[in-house]
Amino acid sequence: LPLKFPALFSGLLRPWKGILLHGPPGTGKTLLAKAVATECNTTFFNISASTLVSKWRGDSEKLVRALFVLARYHAPSTVFLDEIDSILGSRSGGGDGAATEHEASRRMKTELLIQMDGMNGAKSDSNGNEQVFVMAASNLPWDLDVAMLRRLEKRVLVGLPVAEAREAMLKKHLCDRCAPGTDFSALAERMSGYSGADIELVCREAAMRPVRRLMMKLQEIDTSEGAYPTPEPPPRDSS
Repeated sequence: LPLKFPALFSGLLRPWKGILLHGPPGTGKTLLAKAVATECNTTFFNISASTLVSKWRGDSEKLVRALFVLARYHAPSTVFLDEIDSILGSRSGGGDGAATEHEASRRMKTELLIQMDGMNGAKSDSNGNEQVFVMAASNLPWDLDVAMLRRLEKRVLVGLPVAEAREAMLKKHLCDRCAPGTDFSALAERMSGYSGADIELVCREAAMRPVRRLMMKLQEIDTSEGAYPTPEPPPRDSS
């Protein structure tokens, strides 16, 4: 919406620069990021820990800086950090210098924080709003660094699906594989506490049962005697 109606989102109504999707595993946080990449007309950068971490000294910070320079060049853009807790966990270290994490990891985190909210000359629109958005997903938001939580201004809880959503998922997966009188509402009530990924696994297991029975029948036919009679050889020509 800020990209479509920039005049409405200015001043105090400026758009969020950082969004955190958090919740239990299997609830569709990464799927929501894919929907954002499809729905919004922005350049989408999908970043993981392997993209930024390097074994060479100073390379991780350069990769972070290059990422945001590229994102600003192709603005408006969206940077998606999946499983951000693996990259930006809480920075720990004692006052006596006995830090519990590597120095390179702390430098990379610091550079990422600076690029997200620093004097970096970001490209802005006519209202002064920065056109680089950061979206992150995490199953462990309490393990994130407090400075990163401050920069992820909007935090959206992607919780477990409710009964109506579970029923819709069951119908989507099993609509053409169940008897006409199947009570999907009762099945959805019994699946309280299941995530979307759990429901899909249950539907896959249910759809696999007839296939297993068919394979057992085929194996019995294959191993039974006389199931496939040996054809007689053609008669030889007496001439």
